[in-house]
Amino acid sequence: MPAPCLRTRGMEQSETKAVHSVLDDIQGMSLGIFMAGLGLHILTTAGLITGQTAGVAVILSYLTDYSFGTIFFVINLPFYVLAWRRLGPVFTVKSLISVTLLSIVAELIPQGMIIAYLNPFMGAIAFGAVTGVGLLALFRHNGSLGGLGVVALLIQDTTGFRAGWVQLIFDAVVFAIAFMLFDTVIVLYSLLGAVVLNLIIAFNHRRDRYVAT
Repeated sequence: MPAPCLRTRGMEQSETKAVHSVLDDIQGMSLGIFMAGLGLHILTTAGLITGQTAGVAVILSYLTDYSFGTIFFVINLPFYVLAWRRLGPVFTVKSLISVTLLSIVAELIPQGMIIAYLNPFMGAIAFGAVTGVGLLALFRHNGSLGGLGVVALLIQDTTGFRAGWVQLIFDAVVFAIAFMLFDTVIVLYSLLGAVVLNLIIAFNHRRDRYVAT
């Protein structure tokens, strides 16, 4: 009787490789964009902040008269050059579409959804969970929300260092600055939300479990 064939790790990965159709990408990225927009609405309703590029945009929107959508779109522009050169045109175009649509969605959701009361602790947890799921959907369809996400994915693909941990390190810097600008309690609640978000990415966005094209 012939011995059972042992499958290598590479073979297992090739067999589980997912090929996304255009419709797959549309529904997956639409879900990710909406979830991220909803998460940002929860965040700003609770008066919290976050890390990453979106966090920088949120902080600047609090400190200036410009809206989050406008600031977020402008901040991401320089990162498209890096994305095009290192991650390819498909990723760059998808990221540009995602950032543009999120900028629009972030302006529209507050007009159709008003949250009457939101405890900051629950707001932080809800933001981290909802936005984390949204980012996973975008990552698995070869897209991102630009900015630090581009750098984090580049580092993960070239070194193996998890994207979630890269973002967590950047968040530490952002929050260190935030402690000098905002109330300590608000920043601590905000930090909780960022930790939840980045842990979701760190534990679930793994190339050895899911390979998207």
